[in-house]
Amino acid sequence: MPRAKGGPKTRRRHKRQLKLASGFVGGRKLYRQARNTLEKGLTYAYRDRKQKKRNFRALWITRINALVREHGMNYSSFIAGLKKAGIDLDRKQLAALAIEREQLFGELVNAAKSALSAQAA
Repeated sequence: MPRAKGGPKTRRRHKRQLKLASGFVGGRKLYRQARNTLEKGLTYAYRDRKQKKRNFRALWITRINALVREHGMNYSSFIAGLKKAGIDLDRKQLAALAIEREQLFGELVNAAKSALSAQAA
């Protein structure tokens, strides 16, 4: 009996991976290069989905810090004051408030300051 090498199945698998690699840079019509690039691309995609969350959190913290400093406070004491005041907002919401509604953000800063001064006294 002749040996079956799985031609149609292999061709289908190769075509699927070549299609996924289309649009990538380099010799992506070659199966081996396409497969390697695709593997690496999927690895980067997985890693960067995690890093995206870190990057956005760092951006929000930077924005909050910059605007809190305009009110004569630093970021860490602002967050501590909010916790003492019982204000439960995450950094994404705080950064949005800082940009879109500066007056409300100023009230939050004052609340944090008063909570810290009440705790110190």
